[in-house]
Amino acid sequence: MLNKKDFIEIEFAGKVKDGDVFDSNIKEELEKLHKGHEHEVKTEPFTFCLGEGMFLKGVDDFLVGKEIGEYKINLAPEKAFGKRDPKLIQMVPIKEFSKNKLNPIPGSVFNFDGKVARVLTVSSGRVIVDFNHPLSGKNVEYKIKILGKVDDLNKKIDSLNEFFFKAKLKFKLEDDKLILEVPKGAKSFIEIFKDKYKEILGLNLEAKEIEEKKPVEEK
Repeated sequence: MLNKKDFIEIEFAGKVKDGDVFDSNIKEELEKLHKGHEHEVKTEPFTFCLGEGMFLKGVDDFLVGKEIGEYKINLAPEKAFGKRDPKLIQMVPIKEFSKNKLNPIPGSVFNFDGKVARVLTVSSGRVIVDFNHPLSGKNVEYKIKILGKVDDLNKKIDSLNEFFFKAKLKFKLEDDKLILEVPKGAKSFIEIFKDKYKEILGLNLEAKEIEEKKPVEEK
C-alpha cells in the first residue's frame, strides 16, 4: 500500500474529459501531442514523492492508500485545475506590450511577472487577457500506471532536484549530509529548500558553488 512520503514511478496520461490528451509521459501519447515535429520523442517514467505537491493534487490524494497497479481517475475542476474565475480576466493597456516590443494577438500567451495569461481580444488600445489556467473549469481524466516504489536514494535525490530546480545537479553524500554542486551565485537560493530535503529525505542540504570551467582556446 502506498503512503505519503513514498517515492513512486508512474506512467501517466492526462486528458480533457471526452477530449484530447494535454500531458503524458507515454511515448504513443506524446507522439500525438508533438505530431509534425521533427525531433524524436523520448520518454521515461516520472518519479515523485507522494503528498509533497509534486503532481496534480487530485491525483496525488487519490494514490495515497492505493496498491501498485493501474487506475483511471476522473477529476472535477475543483480537484483538477480549478474553476474559472471571472476576476482573472483583466484589461492591460496595449502600451504595456508596445514598450516591450511585443505584439499581442488573440490566442498568444505572455508572462506577466511570473503569471501566465492568454490574450482574448485586442481593440482600441486595450488588450483583454485571461489569467485563468487553460484547463480551469474542465473535467479531466488521468490514466495512471504505478510501476513501483523507488528505494534508490540517488534516484530520490535526482527527482527532488528536478522538481525544485529544474536541473540535474551533481551531488555527493557524506553520512546524513547532501552536498549539491550549484552554479556560482545560486547557493542562497538552493538552501531555501533545506527544510524540505530534511523533511522528505532526512538529509541536511548544503550547496557548494562551483566555478564554471571555461573552454580552452585552441592556439
